[in-house]
Amino acid sequence: MTSSHPATFDDELAPWRDRLAHADPAVRRIAVLDLIDEAGDEHAPLLIQALADEAAVVRLEAVRALEAFESPDSVAAIIALLQDADIEVRQAAAHALSELKLPSSAPLLLAQAHASQPEVLVAILRGLRELRAPQSLAPALEAVAHADAEVRREAVAVLGYLKQESAIAALTGLAVTDPHADVRRAATGALGFSRDSAVLPALLSALRDAHWQVREEAATTLGKLKPAEAVADLIAGLEDPYWQVRLRAARSLGRLRDARAVSALLITLTHSNSNLRKESALALGEIGDESALPALLLAEQDPDPEVRKSVRLALEQIGRDR
Repeated sequence: MTSSHPATFDDELAPWRDRLAHADPAVRRIAVLDLIDEAGDEHAPLLIQALADEAAVVRLEAVRALEAFESPDSVAAIIALLQDADIEVRQAAAHALSELKLPSSAPLLLAQAHASQPEVLVAILRGLRELRAPQSLAPALEAVAHADAEVRREAVAVLGYLKQESAIAALTGLAVTDPHADVRRAATGALGFSRDSAVLPALLSALRDAHWQVREEAATTLGKLKPAEAVADLIAGLEDPYWQVRLRAARSLGRLRDARAVSALLITLTHSNSNLRKESALALGEIGDESALPALLLAEQDPDPEVRKSVRLALEQIGRDR
């Protein structure tokens, strides 16, 4: 709906302005919804105007609509809604910020990176995470010391996305000592970008964490980094009380391709959990040790078709490597 004649275009906007100024909030809300279908970037000012509507239902629809119209004005207006009186509007504004794509939006978020309210700071950090702006490093490092666990977790996510070695010390500390399991888990996963051997003690410690989700994340991260020093600890992880941790340990042992894991994987190949049997078979195939062949041949009769498929793949892989 564009025009080379400003006056004509302004006339085209008049009906929208009338509807957005209607006394009935239901009419104003429908006008916002219609704008989503009809409008282009040039109509975004009308949606930004609707963000100041006295009715929360109108503000809510407007902030949702503005996710598709990223500009400095819209981002600034959405940031302001993080202070809205209505919780649904605040949540919608936070979600909209997490969907930002343009690097030009980063400075607007960074200007709010020292907000006092945890809820606001969480939303700002979430938006910065997706934008991966290098300038986010300093505020994220500051935020990992915040009293609020959710703020710390989002700050860890920013650091993980930035992949800066200067964040390693903070992440290793959080992975081991943070009092909140969600933060330890996030920090453990964020360490997966580093090839610095200094992260290994923290990851091995996380593999013994009291919370199984942290142990699961540690097993996964060790599989990404593939340190030979982790084989014994991952083998021990195959006896974890939680099958999810066992599964990740089996998958990571396959990636490490160390024959020391074969005996333990042969045991988990007969576990009652079919997902674990499948991962054990795949890991044995990755390792490629011929001593696993008799057990894999027996496992061809497994009652689960997915396990049988994984066993066949493992046998083919060992056969190719012979």
